[in-house]
Amino acid sequence: MRILVAEDHASLARSIADGLRDDGYAVDLTFDGSEALHLASSNPYDAIVLDVMLPGRDGFAIIQTLRRRDVQTPILCLTARDGVLDRVKGLDLGADDYLVKPFAWEELLARVRSMVRRKHGQKSSTILVGDLEIDCARKSAKRGGVAIELSAREYALLEYLAHRQGEVVSRSDIWEHLYDQHDENTSNVVDVYIGYLRNKIDKDFPTKLIHTRRGQGYLLGVER
Repeated sequence: MRILVAEDHASLARSIADGLRDDGYAVDLTFDGSEALHLASSNPYDAIVLDVMLPGRDGFAIIQTLRRRDVQTPILCLTARDGVLDRVKGLDLGADDYLVKPFAWEELLARVRSMVRRKHGQKSSTILVGDLEIDCARKSAKRGGVAIELSAREYALLEYLAHRQGEVVSRSDIWEHLYDQHDENTSNVVDVYIGYLRNKIDKDFPTKLIHTRRGQGYLLGVER
């Protein structure tokens, strides 16, 4: 999953970005409101963590402009203001959630996970694909009741395919959601990680869950 973090307090911004990366997210980071608006308008983020008080353009103006442009990426507002009117204004403009500084890191992570789930129509933190169980809160997976050891990148790919289960997902779509703007990997790394997942998810099971659609992409699901 790919997240945009827009926060002008440099140390806090980098702390949030590093924490999200440690949790398996791809992260783009900006300290400026105008750049935040450009990035949010140009990239298919799974969520945006947005400081209300940004230089260049404030968070309220960014939310309003994005929604007018029909950019429906979930937005979590961060603010040092604890006033009810500020929270109401942000939510009325189209923000999805609000978090007042200082906040507990675990709460920010939980709110980001919740927004990503809602974006993909998932009500539970657990996704089932046949006998494969993916726990989005614990970032873990098991098949047939047996735990599967996954790297952070392997898990991120699996979770994204699971959110889109039953759909053919193109390589470019996967790339845009799993890698940030500064990643220097080439696009064929997606095929490499699909191979890693197949070896761990499908190799020892008669029913295969990861399917290739030649010239189109990949599909996670139980084929009838």
